[in-house]
Amino acid sequence: MFASLATLIIAAGVVAFLATILGLYKLMNAYRLKAKQAGYSTLGSYMRAAPKTDGEKKDAVDLMLRGLVLCVVGLVFPPLILVGIFPLFYGGRKMAYSSMGLGLMEDMDQSEL
Repeated sequence: MFASLATLIIAAGVVAFLATILGLYKLMNAYRLKAKQAGYSTLGSYMRAAPKTDGEKKDAVDLMLRGLVLCVVGLVFPPLILVGIFPLFYGGRKMAYSSMGLGLMEDMDQSEL
């Protein structure tokens, strides 16, 4: 009885982990497409840049909240913390840049200074 229950729990954990990895793969492909549309050469340059438009700010908040949810779910299934820490970091960093106004200085014309 306990062996079959343990096997079922392990199988459910493996399926949940694989579903999360597949979901993150699709999410990263969507962010790659957004990076190309925004004019960035790579996904890394898009993630490192301060958000300039409201759409990029919304994406940063979305990325941060997804990472936070994965980290909270990771309290139950610990490998998800490792998966969730990356979107939480990049989304949080982009939001911190946005709150400091770093993306706004790049848009301003130098002759206005």
